[in-house]
Amino acid sequence: MLRSPICEILGIEKPVFQGGMAWIADASLAAAVSEAGGLGIIAAMNANADWLREQIHELRTKTTKPFGVNVMLMSPFADEVARVVVEEKVPVVVTGAGNPTKYMKDWVAAGIKVIPVCASVGLARMVERAGACAVVAEGGESGGHVGEATTMALVPQVVDAVKIPVIAAGGIADGRGVAAAFMLGAQGVQVGTRFLVATECTVSEEYKERVLKAKDISTIVTGRSTGHAVRCLKTPFTNAFARRENEGAPVEELEQMGAGALRKAAKDGNYEEGSFMCGQIAGLVHERQSAAEIVNDLVDGAEQLLKGASAWVA
Repeated sequence: MLRSPICEILGIEKPVFQGGMAWIADASLAAAVSEAGGLGIIAAMNANADWLREQIHELRTKTTKPFGVNVMLMSPFADEVARVVVEEKVPVVVTGAGNPTKYMKDWVAAGIKVIPVCASVGLARMVERAGACAVVAEGGESGGHVGEATTMALVPQVVDAVKIPVIAAGGIADGRGVAAAFMLGAQGVQVGTRFLVATECTVSEEYKERVLKAKDISTIVTGRSTGHAVRCLKTPFTNAFARRENEGAPVEELEQMGAGALRKAAKDGNYEEGSFMCGQIAGLVHERQSAAEIVNDLVDGAEQLLKGASAWVA
């Protein structure tokens, strides 16, 4: 069994986190991943406290195993969501899209395991000092909001820079990616794109089909001029957005163009106007599976490769 210290810290069986994908990572998907032995994560996204509380309660009717909540720090409801995770005694909080240190003292005092997503060594060091129990080092291959560094370059640098466990994210969709992450010094992986096609994922059918049909060059990064770069599939919407961005459109216009685009993709399956966020690794996602099958495939594939690694050493 592939285990690491992060499993003991969080009380999980397998070192696989499910990404906290906005409009996608709800109680249904998170509970299924936790039941499979990984860490299922509910995405608080731009939702308010009531919505998150309902999702937490729903998840707890489906599993008694550890789970997490992803707090998107750009959300206008971040303050109230930060309180909800304390009130509901959420075991793990994963943060994204910003610096979480303003909330971490209260979270750590409440006994919450805090694991920020970091796109740089500097942020990883900062959150370690603030009490994080681990960090997710996320490369720019991932879907959604991305940084500049790649997973292969970022993970070992973060591993060398901090003393807490590092979880690798970005460009991981099978056992080869998991094994590579462990060889780079990570103690676990966070996977998003492959879980988009999980049976328990409630994303639109159009979204799932687009991911399954994706190739290696099917994604694009837009929004760098706004300070919020996002990786998603190439669609009529993203092509139009990229064109206006390249033409020097003002940030206000671009933000207006992007408003609600993810929801249109995730819930409505609107190919013309939706933003179908996913990672570059989508070209390796070929079939629909249950969350348990995905978790087991990731772990089993990595175990086989890591056991055979010594065969390559003379």
